[in-house]
Amino acid sequence: MPILSKRVQVLLPPPLWERLRQMAREQERSVGSLIREAIQKVYFPTEMDPLEAVQQMAAMELPVADWDQMELESVPGGCLAE
Repeated sequence: MPILSKRVQVLLPPPLWERLRQMAREQERSVGSLIREAIQKVYFPTEMDPLEAVQQMAAMELPVADWDQMELESVPGGCLAE
């Protein structure tokens, strides 16, 4: 985890604060971590943590042929030169 060294003060209406506190409690996280995650997703969505990117790719259910078929399809024209 990166070192957190900058502080931001944000004033929230009490109902929003309570909802965030409850959500953080349910997820066993801090309100600050929820807010940091929201900032990352909203303002920097293309900057993904490499581990998260690998986990998302691994979770995909994509059709995969056997090795011989994939090799055949990777050659221009769809056939291998002997």
